[in-house]
Amino acid sequence: MLDALAGDEEIETLLGDPAQIAAMVRVELALAQAGADTGMISAGAAAAIESGVAGFTPDWDDLAKGMARDGVVIPALVAQLRRCIAAPHGDALHKGATSQDIIDTALMLQLAAVIALLADRLTNLLNALDALAERHGAQAMMAHTRMQRALPYTVAAKLATWISPLRRALAELRAVRPSLLVVQLGGPIGDRSSFGTHGDAVARALAKQLDLGLAEPWHSARDQVIGFASLLALLTGTLGKLGADVAILAQNEISAVTIAGGGGSSSMAHKSNPVNAEVLIALARYNAGLVGTLHQSMVHENERSGAAWTLEWLTFPRIVIATGASLRLANLLIAQLSFPKRAD
Repeated sequence: MLDALAGDEEIETLLGDPAQIAAMVRVELALAQAGADTGMISAGAAAAIESGVAGFTPDWDDLAKGMARDGVVIPALVAQLRRCIAAPHGDALHKGATSQDIIDTALMLQLAAVIALLADRLTNLLNALDALAERHGAQAMMAHTRMQRALPYTVAAKLATWISPLRRALAELRAVRPSLLVVQLGGPIGDRSSFGTHGDAVARALAKQLDLGLAEPWHSARDQVIGFASLLALLTGTLGKLGADVAILAQNEISAVTIAGGGGSSSMAHKSNPVNAEVLIALARYNAGLVGTLHQSMVHENERSGAAWTLEWLTFPRIVIATGASLRLANLLIAQLSFPKRAD
């Protein structure tokens, strides 16, 4: 029930277990082809892997047990995949790679779809705000500073305080793709030594196969992932400010905005509660807290930290989902919103 209020089914689907496993399998297939393209494994092995894995259906109970046992799902997944591949080619699957290579690269594939969805929603929101400004921008309203009446200004001036930071967020969301969406390929200790002389060539071929950027291994350097989450927290903070403004302006004593189809009360039939505005505020504060926790996952001990990695898994998806929910609700709220003309 809480997800109906503050969740996001589309984002959750993009980040959920089926999507994650499908992305991991896609990375394993691309790695096998990259290995064949660079001579690390034979073309026959790559063909056997592709043929065997086609139509793969995971054993979810086994994956869950493997996750609980190993702290990571890849050993169980690779074992399942190898059982599908004709002998003697099973060992060519996952050759040279470590679990983190597959998980991080799969995440980048998932985030490509997430970023596109978030950008579309933010674009739609900005278009709706521009339309609201076109309809009501010239109308007079009262500015407030420190919760007190200040000086007269216009609806356009109020909307500008929402629109300007949202435009910056959209530009940054689009700009982050080249630096964020890159392959992870380092092998067990992050130096590609497990690929012999083929390491850099395999990384280039893998990036080409998956249409991702090329990067040096970043196993314990999480600044790009956490920087992206920080951008999302800034976006939800802006949407929280929008929600706070609307909730205050909709108060009966102020009535500077009206909200069509507000939330009802179980005991006061006259009320129309600014539910979507309130949830925007809650999600802004929620993401601000989560991103602080996520920043602590930057502290890896040496070449990989199981603790930091697990903390990232616990927090990062929730930040992305909360951002999607914020944009979904903000679009609903702006569609409900109007600025009545006032005699004063």
